[in-house]
Amino acid sequence: MNGFLLLIPFVLIRFGLLSLLGKQALRRAAFFAPLIGGERAAYWCYQISNLLILIYPFFLKVTTEKPWLYAGLTTYGLGILLCLAAVVNFAKPAANGMNLDGLYRLSRNPMYIAYFIYFLGCALLTQSFLLFVIVMVFQISGHWIILAEERWCLQKFGQQYKHYMSKVRRYI
Repeated sequence: MNGFLLLIPFVLIRFGLLSLLGKQALRRAAFFAPLIGGERAAYWCYQISNLLILIYPFFLKVTTEKPWLYAGLTTYGLGILLCLAAVVNFAKPAANGMNLDGLYRLSRNPMYIAYFIYFLGCALLTQSFLLFVIVMVFQISGHWIILAEERWCLQKFGQQYKHYMSKVRRYI
């Protein structure tokens, strides 16, 4: 099986489902907070790695070797479920625009975590070390994007977001 087939659920969830849940949610998901300093370089690393994650699997095959298959399917399946939940939660913020329910009670960034787990499952299923490296660059550069988002949220939501930060972890 060609590796690009692994991307179909991601595209359907991230773009299709989010669009069905509301055009406003799709626009919010595409928004990047203002960047400063090294965050700009991280942004480009994030975008390039994102592009590579969506292109490189076209050149990969899914492996059927047992240990990799089970680990990959488990990780991939968990990633799909987390992506579904995170996208649905993201699409329904509170009246003030903050996401506080569902997975957002456990993590301030469940979509980033879900994407990482999902793409890690893709790397395991294809046994591609290069895809794994790309996913790691994606995740590490995503951390700098998250820092910019947190700064923006503090400016926009003030004390309420600061309180949320004190109660809910950045990741898990």
